[in-house]
Amino acid sequence: MSITPESVGALLNSADMGDRLRAVNQMRTLDRSAAFDLIQQALEDSNPRVRYAAVSQLSSLGNQNREKSLTLLRDRLKDSEPDVQAAAADSIGALQLTEAFDELQALYHSTPEWLVKFSIVAALGELGDNRSFEILQDAIQSPNELMQMAAIGSLGELGDPRAVQLLAPHAQNLDWQVRYRVAQALAHLKTPEAKTLLETLAQDQVEQVVQEAKSGLA
Repeated sequence: MSITPESVGALLNSADMGDRLRAVNQMRTLDRSAAFDLIQQALEDSNPRVRYAAVSQLSSLGNQNREKSLTLLRDRLKDSEPDVQAAAADSIGALQLTEAFDELQALYHSTPEWLVKFSIVAALGELGDNRSFEILQDAIQSPNELMQMAAIGSLGELGDPRAVQLLAPHAQNLDWQVRYRVAQALAHLKTPEAKTLLETLAQDQVEQVVQEAKSGLA
């Protein structure tokens, strides 16, 4: 049976959560405009798994109507489920909806959930808004190494030269993957201090770090 907006709509109205989840997945095969109309219902679903799937897919459908997507994602940042909040932050980053910065900032400071904070930190790099610097300064000092890694990446994407002093201590990290991410980030920061750190990392004992540092210097 072929998948149509009508058949997906029927699944969306099913009492069975599995049907509604299937509907969200089937939206990928529809015309993007029709899928965007349908996904708005799934974003309000009573089941968090359905809402999560819908919010995640909005990262690719949101350009159909960016203003409407901004409203929808701001609403999901207030969701009762941390997973859905995190997915909303991911989609805001993917769509580069800088207008949602204030909401992301407020949620970062109010949520106790590290996964939500992590998604916000990763999204801030994609947004490229210099107002993010203070949040990233906080995140890079987190005891959670995944959070540190996300902050390192986003500081590089942000391109603010103040990031060099925050990245410098991590250039000595015992974990080579952290040093690798630092080399990637420093490549975006065109300052003499960044160049000096890259020159040091180009002498690293791990080949992947060496190559990344040399690439940054080039």
